[in-house]
Amino acid sequence: MTEFAAEPSIIELKDWRYWVDGEGIAWAIFDREGESMNSLGRRPIEELARIISQAETDAAAKKIRGLVIMSGKERGFVVGADIREFETFTSEQDVVAALKPVNELFERIEKLSVPVVAAIHGVCVGGGLELILACHYRIATRDDSTRVGFPEVKLGIFPGFNGTARSIRQAGPMAAMQAMLTGGMIRASVAKPQGFIDQLVNSPGELHWAARKAVLQNRRSTPAGSAKAILAKWPARGFLAGKIRQETEKKVREDHYPAPFRLIDLFEKFGGDLEAMKREETKAFAPLMMSDTSKNLRRVFRLTELLKGQAPKGFKWRPSRVHVIGAGTMGADIAGVCVASGMEVTLQDISAEQLEKGIKAQGKLFAKKFKTKAARDAAKARLIADPEGKGVARADVVIEAIVERLDIKQKLFADLEARVKPGAVLATNTSSLKLEDIAAPMKDPGRLIGLHFFSPVAQMPLVEVVRGNGTRDDEVKKGATFVTSIDKFPLITKDVPGFLVNKVLTPYMFAAMTRLEQGEDKEKIDEAARTFGMPMGPIELADNVGLDICAHVAKILGQSSEGSRLDRLVASGRLGKKTGEGFYVWKDGKPVKSEKKFAKAELELLGRELVAPMIDEAQKSLDDGVVETADLVDAGMIFGTGFAPFRGGPLHYRASLAQKGAQPPTQAAAAE
Repeated sequence: MTEFAAEPSIIELKDWRYWVDGEGIAWAIFDREGESMNSLGRRPIEELARIISQAETDAAAKKIRGLVIMSGKERGFVVGADIREFETFTSEQDVVAALKPVNELFERIEKLSVPVVAAIHGVCVGGGLELILACHYRIATRDDSTRVGFPEVKLGIFPGFNGTARSIRQAGPMAAMQAMLTGGMIRASVAKPQGFIDQLVNSPGELHWAARKAVLQNRRSTPAGSAKAILAKWPARGFLAGKIRQETEKKVREDHYPAPFRLIDLFEKFGGDLEAMKREETKAFAPLMMSDTSKNLRRVFRLTELLKGQAPKGFKWRPSRVHVIGAGTMGADIAGVCVASGMEVTLQDISAEQLEKGIKAQGKLFAKKFKTKAARDAAKARLIADPEGKGVARADVVIEAIVERLDIKQKLFADLEARVKPGAVLATNTSSLKLEDIAAPMKDPGRLIGLHFFSPVAQMPLVEVVRGNGTRDDEVKKGATFVTSIDKFPLITKDVPGFLVNKVLTPYMFAAMTRLEQGEDKEKIDEAARTFGMPMGPIELADNVGLDICAHVAKILGQSSEGSRLDRLVASGRLGKKTGEGFYVWKDGKPVKSEKKFAKAELELLGRELVAPMIDEAQKSLDDGVVETADLVDAGMIFGTGFAPFRGGPLHYRASLAQKGAQPPTQAAAAE
């Protein structure tokens, strides 16, 4: 029987710890220096290569029985490749050169003669998932924070460390392609039956011993069974690729987001020969990485970090109780989102019927957010009907979401000021009234902030944190901290009519309505906007928002709609989707449209002209200091309106066209 002696690492490492224990098990612990999360950058990869070289030598000399790869971070395993390094690539050749050593390293891991076990707790996505798929056995905690996934498609690429082939080998084509095409996060309890994970343990404390046992028993993962694997063979593979392509076309346009379609092509051509698929993966990956789409989507990722940075680091104030006044759709949904984030919420309304309706409506959100009955019941218990407003005195945050009448809001906040505890946030969800007007009767008007949510609250990631002329900095900091604590992005704006998002969006929508008045086909207008990359056309959007709300916002922002079709529809009670008719007739929640077809060139030109007023107003808002930087303008419009993410934001889009020697049409040109 071979005897083993514990040996310290003889390799100099900064991002990894490596040693061999007394049982001959080698341990590689990833703990990237100076980072809160592990990502696979150049240095960590080079150090892992040195570890694998040592393991190869020790395995050949029978000095080790196996290798365990774990994370030294509390908050996750590996969050993927270090996308900061993507920006150093200047050509497709650079991309290919960067991928080559990583793919060779993962091949060496896969070919090690001793078992390599990955022990996973927390997030393991992108390059992290590709790393563990190269290991022989994968153990994960059941903890809800443990997720695997391939988010690369959200960056305009797909897995590039041979994860396309290995995921198909382990999970079969259906589960693997779905994971890569959706970019979703998969719970460990779901990933195991799919084949991405081999074993589950109940807690992080069990991982070490489970990994030890897996090495000692020489456990190896079993590839996808024949029932799954048959779908990778021809002709089933061709049929499956065709169906996947059809479903993908329903969700995204190939000219906007090519990565999913190149992945489907790769699977269709090479999915039956996984070694060939590995080789061809790099050839298909490199052009995507260098595309404008990927560059702009990576920019969007950086913008999310910028928005998170609007909340101050190290700020000790943390909210746990919220009181919402107004149980209409907006107020109740704000309450629901806070509860879903773990907070206790008291919801107040003068109507008992509205209060009951608002609370009941949150059942759908809780059912989606919480997978067990116990968790759903706990959420329901945290949402408390409070018709008398008793929760005000205990709340860390009080949010008003009542009728847009200045006198009523003034009276409410003058009363609230005397009832809230010291340090509590007082916030209004107003979309049209100035904070200083609402705060005028307050003894301490500097306490009031705006928290402007967008509808539907659960889906829209942005919240504008509005700073009035006299608002104190600490109150704004608290507001931004609260927004991040409910998993949304805060955007700090000046107190101007429409703040940022509505101020910039309104000229775009009303310029489209002007075209409609002048005889342009509404379906052509909407299709042109989608051709540009907007998630919905401006006319359909107006119907969705509510034509009465559009008319009200127009009045606030000085956009005249007098005598227009919009005014006539509002006067007749045809308010859009909520009444079943507006600019469109609505059936089953969808606008009724014809089968008209329009020339692509016309749609592309019209789409550029439609967004011109938005881009002009975005620049004006920057010049007026509504937000601090052009990047924040772009972030606000992407996450507040869905402005085509693959174009990088309205101001970035304008700048990129200028760099190419072209300019989008100006508002004046678009109106001609």
